[in-house]
Amino acid sequence: MVETTTRPAPAAPGAAAPVPALDETMLAMDVVDTLRHADRLVERELAGDARRAALKQRLREIYATQGIAVPEATLEQGVAALEQHRFAYTPAPPSFGRSLAMLWVTRARWGRAVGIALAVLLLAGGGWWFGVHVPAERTRIAEQQELREGLPRALQAEYDRVLAATTLQGPRDRAARLLAEGRTAAGAGALGDARARLAGLRDLQRDLVQEYRIRIVSRPGEQSGVWRVPQANPRARNFYLIVEALDRDGRPVEVPITSEEDGTTARVARWGLHVPEAEFERVRQEKLRSGLISDPVVGQKRAGELEPRWSVPITGGAILKW
Repeated sequence: MVETTTRPAPAAPGAAAPVPALDETMLAMDVVDTLRHADRLVERELAGDARRAALKQRLREIYATQGIAVPEATLEQGVAALEQHRFAYTPAPPSFGRSLAMLWVTRARWGRAVGIALAVLLLAGGGWWFGVHVPAERTRIAEQQELREGLPRALQAEYDRVLAATTLQGPRDRAARLLAEGRTAAGAGALGDARARLAGLRDLQRDLVQEYRIRIVSRPGEQSGVWRVPQANPRARNFYLIVEALDRDGRPVEVPITSEEDGTTARVARWGLHVPEAEFERVRQEKLRSGLISDPVVGQKRAGELEPRWSVPITGGAILKW
């Protein structure tokens, strides 16, 4: 509170009102502040008809307890100022500028959370960039490099190996087709197709250099032949000898076999060879008599060739399951 008893002399009639002294203005502001902070007093006193007189009397009592003599004009000025909302702060209406100012003033409240969120986003973005994007980009560049340089060279190298493995025109023509298709796919950016043609050339070269014998399985406790009823003709029977491919040392050799029952192809060392009924019956009778097959070798695959040379009649079909 401001302590003062200074009171200006009354102005002469007709003269201009003098400018209030600074201490009077501050005293009036103190009066208004006292009224504003005494909420119960204001609500009670302003409710009656004699509110102004009662309010001024209550103010005199408040200041008297503090030993301050407040002039009547100052009390009147303070009450009028309160009614006119003078010396009161009126907040600015909502606007974009006010919103920005409020954000700045309250930055200590939300700044830490926003900073942490931004840091998390930066870490996540950096992890994605260096952990996903950069490796993917490197892979893409490597694949493009492979398409431009690596695959064409690899295709040509495998083609040359096929030519070195055989003098037969059939395998050579097949290799030339795979080479042309692989080059076209590489030029078009079809990495998968180009690699598939390269794998085809490698399989072809591997099949050409293989050497093995095809023999009927005749070990004790193992089947040497089976027969099936084809779905297309329930009255017929198909006869198969169970055979295996073995190299010179007697080790199994996996060869590509296509099943005539479902059209699937797999590399296997044992399969069912479709033979005429008479050949099947000959082998069956021989095994029934002695438990052995005197000449189990039914085919020979030579290096440089794709198809075995058979010593028994066959139909050209095969099965993979029995």
